[in-house]
Amino acid sequence: MNPADYPPLNLPPAPLRIQPPAEGSKAKVFDPQRRRWVTLTPEEWVRQHFVAMLTTVKGYFRGSIANEIGIRLNDTMRRCDTVVYDGSMRPLMIVEYKAPSVEITQDVFDQIVRYNMVLRARYLVVSNGLHHYCCEINYEAGNYRFLPDVPTMKSTQARETL
Repeated sequence: MNPADYPPLNLPPAPLRIQPPAEGSKAKVFDPQRRRWVTLTPEEWVRQHFVAMLTTVKGYFRGSIANEIGIRLNDTMRRCDTVVYDGSMRPLMIVEYKAPSVEITQDVFDQIVRYNMVLRARYLVVSNGLHHYCCEINYEAGNYRFLPDVPTMKSTQARETL
């Protein structure tokens, strides 16, 4: 798929470095987090825009964000799409991406909750680039609440001092 064929997202524009597809191959995008070129899929299109939003709009440090993090869950290896770490390098936020054509369903939330059984992040985010859902987990109270937006780095730090 050509990058021009991807739908506009409900995210700010991102300064992506894209290699056009060579004959018989797919377009590639440079992932600054992984420091390598990766195949540009619809899900990757969402990831690159979302991570750019986290750094440019939400104020997270690029060094606190990692893509495709492997975790062991029930004796199997899984990959979290993106993990954002706090200042102590503890998982703060897990982000799960889907292609814009994929509906965000309960199964998507179930997937990220399974990952969080291992990581115990404070925020869980799912996005297909068009719709974004963020919930905050309160481990002490044993509950969660959906937030109207993804929190900024500054607001997560302010909540830590409360």
